[in-house]
Amino acid sequence: MTEHKISIDHIGFLTPGNYASDDPLAGLEQTLRLLEYGERLGFASAWVRQRHLEPGISSAAAFLAAATQRTDRIQLGTAVIPIGYENPYRLAEDLSTVDVLSRGRLNIGLSAGRPPHVDLIGPLAFDGDWSASDFSHQRVLRFADNLRGAFLGDEHTVIKTPFGPQRPRLQPHAKGLVDRLWYGGGSLRSARWAGENAFNLLIGNVTTGEQTNDFFEAQARQLETYRQAGGAEKRVALGRVIVPLDGANASTRRRYLDYAASRHERTLTPQGERRTLFASDLVGTSEQILERLLADPILPHVRELRLELPYEFEHDEYRQILDDVFTRIAPELGWSPTKGEAARTLSANPAAA
Repeated sequence: MTEHKISIDHIGFLTPGNYASDDPLAGLEQTLRLLEYGERLGFASAWVRQRHLEPGISSAAAFLAAATQRTDRIQLGTAVIPIGYENPYRLAEDLSTVDVLSRGRLNIGLSAGRPPHVDLIGPLAFDGDWSASDFSHQRVLRFADNLRGAFLGDEHTVIKTPFGPQRPRLQPHAKGLVDRLWYGGGSLRSARWAGENAFNLLIGNVTTGEQTNDFFEAQARQLETYRQAGGAEKRVALGRVIVPLDGANASTRRRYLDYAASRHERTLTPQGERRTLFASDLVGTSEQILERLLADPILPHVRELRLELPYEFEHDEYRQILDDVFTRIAPELGWSPTKGEAARTLSANPAAA
């Protein structure tokens, strides 16, 4: 890949949406307020994880529907929905509704394959033998086809409604939403598939080591594979765990550093049968973090950066991290409020690119 100067056009953040099991409302409300805070700061996008059987957001569609009514400008995203548990038609209806409510601000991140905890959830989510269910990429393509809003049946097919005969199609039709589909890529196979099928690409601080033990080498190969497969004109968002110390008090700084130290060993060698590779967390002063970001060999080849907030922290700490990143780090990566407005416009109207 050809080296070029770092110039980030879009900075977003990904929040885990944690809550206490005995008080989910308080945690979900705090996460909504965090999205509001990120919008006030000027972040271009806010993404939420979808997690099952954990004290976190189990329905991204339901949560982001609420977020559409609490925010006005910031893009909203799912990173990612494991589509194995979802009905591709019903999910398309739900997320189309969210996009309409957001006035075209939704980004949908998806993953295929055997979903997490399926041995426990499968008997509850599926009729019959869940192990015979289709967990392949075809499920993602069916979802995308539904978003396109083609009329069902032939040109003579109509249904009776209280408003008179109507040609049937998925409602509401969210124009442009199919162009804001993202696939979570962590292997050469998934990167190639995303490029071939014109999905935008989400990559982060976890990936698969294929013929290498080096995280950055593996991720560079995936990015090159994606672009050669057809993704050259699509959006790529790079995720990194970034935790500045600048605005934290002394005890919180120690806790941040202890957190990073506890996760360092996993970065040294591939983990498990899938040879999972982890990037080191970027924890330090803004100057130290910037030095490491500017040395990141992937960052010069993307235009969108996604700050991944750790699971274990408190909501006031998330606000401190967002504030430090936006005021101290983002400007040094070429970010400006003008670019943020341009990013929002481009998301709403990809044809303007």
